[in-house]
Amino acid sequence: MTEKVIIYARVSSRAQATEGHGLSSQEARCRAWAEQKGLQVEAVFPDTISGGLDYLERPGMKALLAFMDAQPNEKFIILFDDPKRFARSVRYHLDLREEFRKRGARIECLNFKFEEDSPESEFIETIIAAQGELERKQNGRQVAQKMKARLESGFWIAIAPVGFRMETFKGRGKVLVPNPPFDGIIREAFEGYACGRFQTQAEVKRFFESFPDFPRNKHGLVTQRRVTDILTHPVYAGYICSEKHGISWLKAQHEGLVSLEIFEKVQERRSGKAKAPARKNIGDQFALRGIVCCAGCDVPLRSSVSRGRHGRGYPYYLCQTNACEYYGKSIRRDDLEGEVGEIIRSLQPTEALAKVATAMFRHAWSARREQAAEIVRTAKRRITALDKEVSTILDRILAATNATVVATYERKIDAIEKEKALLSEQIAAQAEPKGTFEDTLETALTFLSNPWKLWATGNVSLRRTILKLALADRLSYCRKEGARTPEIAFPFKALRSITDPQVCYGAAEGTRTPDPIITNDVLYQLSYSGILLIWSRYYDPA
Repeated sequence: MTEKVIIYARVSSRAQATEGHGLSSQEARCRAWAEQKGLQVEAVFPDTISGGLDYLERPGMKALLAFMDAQPNEKFIILFDDPKRFARSVRYHLDLREEFRKRGARIECLNFKFEEDSPESEFIETIIAAQGELERKQNGRQVAQKMKARLESGFWIAIAPVGFRMETFKGRGKVLVPNPPFDGIIREAFEGYACGRFQTQAEVKRFFESFPDFPRNKHGLVTQRRVTDILTHPVYAGYICSEKHGISWLKAQHEGLVSLEIFEKVQERRSGKAKAPARKNIGDQFALRGIVCCAGCDVPLRSSVSRGRHGRGYPYYLCQTNACEYYGKSIRRDDLEGEVGEIIRSLQPTEALAKVATAMFRHAWSARREQAAEIVRTAKRRITALDKEVSTILDRILAATNATVVATYERKIDAIEKEKALLSEQIAAQAEPKGTFEDTLETALTFLSNPWKLWATGNVSLRRTILKLALADRLSYCRKEGARTPEIAFPFKALRSITDPQVCYGAAEGTRTPDPIITNDVLYQLSYSGILLIWSRYYDPA
């Protein structure tokens, strides 16, 4: 029976496979040897993983053994370039040798002659395997030492986080730099969460999901874990922390995407209580449930409807904390929501600030339009690259003779076509919103200029949205004293800071309102706080 050759090639990492020619050169040398011997190459199994791992942890080696097991009557020669490609651990080297013996395979190496049943050969083989293991461990130690030294110097050494990319600078090596458009997305997420635009991490997640090119896992999802990792990673504030290397808040060599102040505000909000938890069972009668807290225990008030003799319903808010002095004490819904309505009524700026608001939204509108256009351009480039990849795979299918290899290529094409369809759908989702900027602006300006007008509609869903945007935190309510002074949300604070607060909010009649001072910094901050009001209606999936 003619022996068939199986080539095994290995490099230590994916980077070596993509940036170097280790795998292709190993395969070329092995094919030349087989051709010289007049032997047929049946298959090639590459690995991009450390040789210090067990063969069962190497995908290529596992596939090779499975390939042999599927053809138990065939005689194979396992061919590889160098003993170090076989294994770089004495234990795993000997284990792998035994696996091939069980299957009746013969081992051939271009740089070493394996001899069966020779004590001297086995001794030399063991020495070579031990030398490979020693070199691997020494290299690992040197790499770890160098990585720690570079980390201590303030340089990031791992894979670039979302929003950054690595760029090589002369004399400095690889340094993190912002990676558009993801740096802007990450920055907007931090600032939005810090100022209250995003009340929960779930909202940040939905914000990330609204960008089709934002990195996802293998299932095409933006996980909540990824959102948490981003919001808690000091690298985005320009600092490096590593518990493994004992490094804490070391100023990094790269510039952060956000300030440390904003980063700390995000951590404070994460550790605090959510203002308005996302629930599906709040109902359509109580606009303040989950938003107003009892002043006695700082726990959100519950709601209930009491029935009278004739079946009429009487809606109430009440505290149900056993240890609270107001436990079981009810508050009429209309009374409580009426008091909160008066707070909303007080948030009415003067007409002079319409100029600021218009400039704010126009700036944000333009920024989001450009962001959407960049998403479309990126998706189109990706589709073009996928088309080229399909063409390359089709050429490989025509040249392949092994049915298993052909089936693998076909599955790869199916996955690519699915990704192309998803990208095409995402491009279509970035279409321009209907209506002009002025038409869309009307709703946003209505809210900023007169939130009471929207509140007075009585719509529970709309009232909850107003409270979410107008208040920066939950509202505390005392049954005896009424509603406590609330924390006003960022858009109203920012608008108030542009002009005299006493003039803009509740000024005496006849007082002159000065012209607003519009600076780039103010517009930048206001844009990303106010844009939620207009853009989410058209672009955000939530």
